[in-house]
Formats: sequence, C-alpha cells, structure tokens
Amino acid sequence: MSAESSAVNFSELVNKNKQTLARLKESSRLLLRRRDGEDLVLTTVTRAEQDRTVVSAATRMLAAMARRDPGTTELLLDVLPDAFPWVRFLPEPDVHAFAVELVDTMRAADSLSSNASVAQMLIAWQHTAEAYSDPELLIALTTDHAEDYGPVPDPKSVQ
Repeated sequence: MSAESSAVNFSELVNKNKQTLARLKESSRLLLRRRDGEDLVLTTVTRAEQDRTVVSAATRMLAAMARRDPGTTELLLDVLPDAFPWVRFLPEPDVHAFAVELVDTMRAADSLSSNASVAQMLIAWQHTAEAYSDPELLIALTTDHAEDYGPVPDPKSVQ
C-alpha cells in the first residue's frame, strides 16, 4: 500500500464502522487486514473512478503513440529497462515482442476495465526473463531430451 493509505484490522470496520470509515477522509485507501483471508482495500467510488480514468488515459496515450510513430516504439524499447529492469535478460527479439504485447494487452484490458490480464502478462514475461537469467535453468528448459518416458498416466488413476 502507498503512503496515502492506512491499515486497520477488518474487525475494526465491523465493530467501529463509523470511526473506521471516517479514516477514508484522511487517506485515499484503507487496507483491511484479515486473519483468515486475503487483505482487502476499501476506497470511495470517486477515488476508484479517478484511478481508472488515469490508468485508461495513460493506456490510450501509450497505445496511440506506439501506433503513430515508429520512433515511439524505439523510445519505448529504450525506457523498458528503466521500468522493468528484468528485460535486460531477454533476447533482443523478445524485448520487442514484450513491448508490443504490453501495449496490445493494456489496450485490450482497458476496453474491459480490468487489469488482471496485464498483471498476468507481466508476470509471465518476468518469469521468462528469470529463465534467461539462469544459464543452468535455460539449458534445462531448452535442451531437447531425446528420452521419451511414454505417456503420462492420469493422476486420478494412480494411487
């Protein structure tokens, strides 16, 4: 959570709801810590819409710039290592593929008002970079193993 947020236990919201909700006037988000589940973030509709508007505007601007001028793609390729230091481990063609996929996925996700696919795509590319960063892992993943151990049995049938 950012400096603009504060954290409370979920039970405080349940037991002292007025006082807890009043804290939203002081910070943009309230982190609700839970013992038996994932923590939650509470914010106002206005703030959530503002966040969505900003992300959508940035996405549309980036996509429009990438489509208009080939120089923008070069600029994007130049700044990617600053934004995502792990791209330094990717081969050159993969860095370009990542840039294209990033812009395309951001545009598609924006049209659905959901950033889950962007987050998943970033995680997948980061894992790819991790594989390239470890020579032993890269060899293990890219070496063609001639041995065939036959069909894999259905896990349900193996006891």
